[in-house]
Amino acid sequence: MRIAHFVATLAVLGLAACQAKPAPDLILYGGVIHTGVDGAQPVEAVAIRSGRIMSVGEASQLVKTGGAQTRLVDLNGAHVYPGFVDSHVHLRGVGERELTLNLDSVGSIAELAQTVAEAADKLSPGAVLIGRGWIETHWPEGRFPTRQDVDLATGDHPALLTRADGHALLANTAALEAMGLLDPVPPDPDGGHIELDAEGVPTGLLVDNAMSLVASLEGASPPEEVERAYVTGARRYASLGWTGVHNMAVAPADIETINRLSDAGDLPLRIYNAVDGDSPDAFNVMGGSKAGLVTTRAIKLFMDGALGSRGALLSAPYADRPDTAGLQRARESETRRLLARAYDSRVQVCFHAIGDSANHIVLDWMEATFAAVPEAEQKRRDPRWRIEHAQILSPTDIPRFASLGVIASMQPSHAIGDLYFAPARLGDARLDGAYAWRSLIDQGAIIAGGSDAPVEKGDPRIEFYAAVARKDLQGRSGPDWRPQEAVTREQALKMFTVWPAYASFREADLGTIEPGKLADLTGFSGDLLTVPEAEILTLEPAITVVAGAVVYDRNAPPF
Repeated sequence: MRIAHFVATLAVLGLAACQAKPAPDLILYGGVIHTGVDGAQPVEAVAIRSGRIMSVGEASQLVKTGGAQTRLVDLNGAHVYPGFVDSHVHLRGVGERELTLNLDSVGSIAELAQTVAEAADKLSPGAVLIGRGWIETHWPEGRFPTRQDVDLATGDHPALLTRADGHALLANTAALEAMGLLDPVPPDPDGGHIELDAEGVPTGLLVDNAMSLVASLEGASPPEEVERAYVTGARRYASLGWTGVHNMAVAPADIETINRLSDAGDLPLRIYNAVDGDSPDAFNVMGGSKAGLVTTRAIKLFMDGALGSRGALLSAPYADRPDTAGLQRARESETRRLLARAYDSRVQVCFHAIGDSANHIVLDWMEATFAAVPEAEQKRRDPRWRIEHAQILSPTDIPRFASLGVIASMQPSHAIGDLYFAPARLGDARLDGAYAWRSLIDQGAIIAGGSDAPVEKGDPRIEFYAAVARKDLQGRSGPDWRPQEAVTREQALKMFTVWPAYASFREADLGTIEPGKLADLTGFSGDLLTVPEAEILTLEPAITVVAGAVVYDRNAPPF
């Protein structure tokens, strides 16, 4: 009897030990936790262990579950949401923008010349001047810059100055001469355009695939510069409140670097890569990093260029340039073969399309690819293919996104930047399908929200504001800028949390703050869901948590 009682006692004690929950690694309290779960009320605290959410609830109860090693973080009134994800960003470009000649703030052609002159003075003889970020839409001159505008400023230095959208660049005379592009003038490359003046001489503006004609001048970046750009970009993004990125058009050679830096703890973000689909190595780098913060399972393709540089492919000519309807960069036979390979390999396709014709063609090609296999097989493969930007749509194509299961990956800040020139480019009638967020959502489509940085600033507050206000940063909007296409605060939150999770096949792990999900959290100093529209832009990033680790805290020293 004594032995039996002893064994029974041990069993009870063992069961109790098994049932005892381990202490959390981290508890956030002292703020408002918005779980992102439909219909759920905010909670006071969240407990995290081993990179996942243990529980959410009242602060007084959760704090009691902490142990000697638990880190308690007082949010000081901050509002916390599921981790914000930028669903379309060029992370290396974000870092390079911080490290090279940044032309974002240039306000005129005269200022452009002055800025590049100051940069050229610091270069060694013969060095190539590289800059990025200019956009002429607000400039008093009202035109694109030409090589003559910067030749005196750049001297003998070849100069390549990329427009903000990344779809056009200005090459000075030294650069054009170095590549033999002035005499004779070569024909336009497929999917590109060399802008000519009235005498048929290149102005220096190279659009889309024509930029490749001078690409060799820039040369390959040394490995240490590539690493520095990724680290700089990732740290910048974490400090803004992003917990994850969908990293677009990545060079396959960069994937090993990204994986290694992430595993070493140098990239404080969750990264989902879409590699350059035109590379022969694109399908060879699919996989993930050892630590699990990096996933590569998509390719990026291009159908057209950008609206600002008139490379977007339209179904009718530009209203302000009736001699062109844009550029088609992808050709059907080879691209359809590539789509079939991606579908068979369960590789996600992220297809850049901006103009209404470009979007229509991409939807047609995707539909044909899906239709080539039985419907049951389509559902089993669950491709979740995406159209990146989807800026200008024919109204008849809007329902096709939901019916085909194609995700619209859109960047709200494009609308508040493009409002200054899109009406002139398109005319009023085509604005009915421009930046049509609400129409897409109402038809059942999923929108993965992003920024397209470094084309745009890459700030989650700007993207959220643009989605709900549909106004520029000064609160202005055009008279016919389709205000009904703005989204609700709740829809905007989904655009940067739940829907990016779905768009990257991670909805079981990300997108909401629930027990068992990965602990990616974003905090701001106020409530995005209730503050007046203009105040969204004034909120401060408060805390960023990735996989249960605090990677940014406004009350702690920076990186």
